[in-house]
Order: sequence, then structure tokens, then C-alpha cells
Amino acid sequence: MTAPRFSLVKTATHELHVTEWGDSDNSPLVMWHGLARTGRDFDELAAALSDEYFVICPDTIGRGLSSWASKSETAYRIDTYADHAVALLDHYQMDRAAWVGTSMGGLIGMHLAAGASADRLSCLIINDIGPEVPQAATDRIIRYAADLPEFDQLSEAEAWLRNTYAPFGPADDAFWRRMTRSSVRRTDQGRFTLHYDPEIIRQFAAYLDDLSTWDNYKKIKLPCHVIRGENSDLLTPDILARMQKEGPKPGATEFAGCGHAPTLSRKADIQLVRRLLTDLQLD
Repeated sequence: MTAPRFSLVKTATHELHVTEWGDSDNSPLVMWHGLARTGRDFDELAAALSDEYFVICPDTIGRGLSSWASKSETAYRIDTYADHAVALLDHYQMDRAAWVGTSMGGLIGMHLAAGASADRLSCLIINDIGPEVPQAATDRIIRYAADLPEFDQLSEAEAWLRNTYAPFGPADDAFWRRMTRSSVRRTDQGRFTLHYDPEIIRQFAAYLDDLSTWDNYKKIKLPCHVIRGENSDLLTPDILARMQKEGPKPGATEFAGCGHAPTLSRKADIQLVRRLLTDLQLD
């Protein structure tokens, strides 16, 4: 695997940890992770695409090695994350970048694509999320994300992650070992827990409008493509069908054997994303 680089980027109020892949002279590509995850989720995909792209994979504030919010009630929401995304584009002098967003990362991409920063994106690949999040799926996410588990051994953490994120779909042992190392931190008591601030779920209670954005979605004019796990409870068939009839009217690909959300880490996944990026940017 191509070796990544790591940077700390200052915004007005935060320090963002960013994993970088490839030559900075290559075409720019941003990959943004899901709610309780980190930018390291894209290691396999980013490494493979780094032959053509300069890829940045940020840790959202409150996750991974980025700073946590002192005012979680206002900081942990989509429009704030989108502001940080624009700050990153400015920092890396990316006038226009392709965007791959998983779950929350897809919501951030759609927010940018529907607003004043739409011209900063060249295309949008949305991984298993739509402009509407069903209540049952929201309730499930709150249940697993609200209470941080603790583990005595790293192997216990890996077993928990394999079970909790089984809907990611088939992945090899190397993926789960790497995911475990980039997903945990030590507690004050020396045990392992997950690498995020439990306050990140505040957006589900305080900012429900962030999870129902059909009006903004209809404004998107960028070339788009949507990926769905066939068993996903977040991106239901009805929501996907409506997405394809409104706004950017994206193409769609369904991944067998996956729920929410496909890892995009397997060889076939990577080939698909590479082809989509080429085709979308030719539109």
C-alpha cells in the first residue's frame, strides 16, 4: 500500500487531522467519512487512487485525531462541517475537487453542492445516504453511538467492530485490523474505547433539519452518483428512487451483501469508484 502522510490543519476554531495520499499536483479528491468514523476508513481506496489523484481524508471534529468541540450543541452539525471542508479546500489550494462521501460525508457533500460553494466541487459520489434519514435508522445510530464501549484488550475491540460494522460488507482481516487501530483510544483508566466524542450525536436531537434536506437536494446540479448497500436501512429503495427523479437525477449502484455502508475497500469497489470519478468529471 502507498504510504500516507499526515497533516494538522488549523481552522478558525479547530485543528483538523488529515490523511493525505498521492502527489499534490494530481487532480484533487476529498473523501469524507461517516458519523462515528475517521478518515482512515478510506485507506485502501485512497491508496489505490493516489496514482491519479491527490486525496485528502479528514477526521471530522470530534473524531479521530481532530480536536473536539467545546460547544458541541453548535459545532457538531452539517453546516459547521461544511465550513471546515471549505477551509480545507482553501488550505490545500483546491479550486475544484471531486468528492466521495460516506453517510455523514455524503450529507456534507450534498450541503456544499446545493449552496454557495457548489463551484468548489467537480462531482459527487454519495455512499449510502440520502436527503432523508428514516427515524428507525436514526434511532439505531443513536443506540450504538451514544454509549462508548470499553475494552481491556485490542482484540476485544476488533471483535466488537467486526460485529457492529458487519453491514459494511465482506472485508479481509487486514481491513479489520487496520480499522481497529484507527478507531480506538486509551481511556484515563488505560482501557480502550472508540475514538470519538459521544456528543457528536447531538445533531440528531438539536438539528433534525440536517437530516431532511430535499429542498436543498433539488438545487444540486453537479454530476452525481449514489452507491447503496442492498440491505441499508439509511438509504431505502424509496428514498433512492426519489433521488433519481429529482435534483441531479444521479445514477446508482447497489452493492450486494452490504448494509450501511459499503466500505469501498475491495478491488471491485475501487475499480467502480475510479470509473465513476472519470465518467462524472467528463459530464
